[in-house]
Amino acid sequence: MRRRYLCGVLVGVLAIAAAVSAAAGRSASVGHSSTKLAKPSVMRVFKGKSSKPARPRRTNNLSYRGGVGGIGVETAPRVYVVFWGSQWSSDPSGEKTIVQNFLNAVGGSPWLNSVTQYCQGVPVGTTNCGSSGQHATNPSGILGGTWSDNGSAAPQHPTQSQLAGEAINAMAHFSPTPNHNTAQIVVATSHNNNMSGFGTQWCAWHSSTSSSYGNVAYTNLPYMTDAGASCGANFVNPGPPGLTDGISIVEGHELAETITDQFPNGGWLDGSGEENGDKCAWSAATSNQNMGGGSFPVQPLWSNASSGCVLSY
Repeated sequence: MRRRYLCGVLVGVLAIAAAVSAAAGRSASVGHSSTKLAKPSVMRVFKGKSSKPARPRRTNNLSYRGGVGGIGVETAPRVYVVFWGSQWSSDPSGEKTIVQNFLNAVGGSPWLNSVTQYCQGVPVGTTNCGSSGQHATNPSGILGGTWSDNGSAAPQHPTQSQLAGEAINAMAHFSPTPNHNTAQIVVATSHNNNMSGFGTQWCAWHSSTSSSYGNVAYTNLPYMTDAGASCGANFVNPGPPGLTDGISIVEGHELAETITDQFPNGGWLDGSGEENGDKCAWSAATSNQNMGGGSFPVQPLWSNASSGCVLSY
């Protein structure tokens, strides 16, 4: 997930990421004040017009950035979700269930399989792994666990530092402790308790933080329906059923990007800094896809193999 094609939009997204990072620096979370935070990779909001597929050109493709500590992709991805705060007692859109159902279904799906063409352990600048390196994988049962951390209220508008601190708390909670080189923590915030900038500048983002466990990849997943159409409501499906479209569209975007860019920005990005989800975000090809016995709206993902956005691989 990252910057768009036009220079003006690129500058805008860079400014958003810088603002998020600056806010983090102003408010370190208690107990995690010494952590080092990566600049967030943000999914921009929907501006009311679906994007057209990029014209196939090899120069548009993603290339490998060399990894962070040798890690660029998730070779055995597992997702752990923390529903943060006692405020989750109110869940008017049923987002907790939708997030869990989607993550239970998405592993092993043809939709997610395009991530398997990307790898680590190859030279910087590689665009085609072939059989080289260690490839990202797409296993079934990708959801490793969920945790309702509801013993106290979460901050009403958490900072990046506080979100990173909660991701580290989740690493401590799950047993056995997740492998930090292949796990991603999703910090889901509740109705009306989202980070500032949500729904006006971005819909979600992923980042990483240092910790005693090593680098930890995590996603800031706000309560998506709070943003309405700006973050995907009715993007695919009409009427009341479509109000929750953005939940799987946005979480799917973040999931695929974290698998291929575990610790931003050491994984796979194009020349503008966009990841496999960014290049196809809010595409007109976004649609319901069958997976795990259910159907979920998801966007296409960039495939170097076809130099374009794909819904299966």
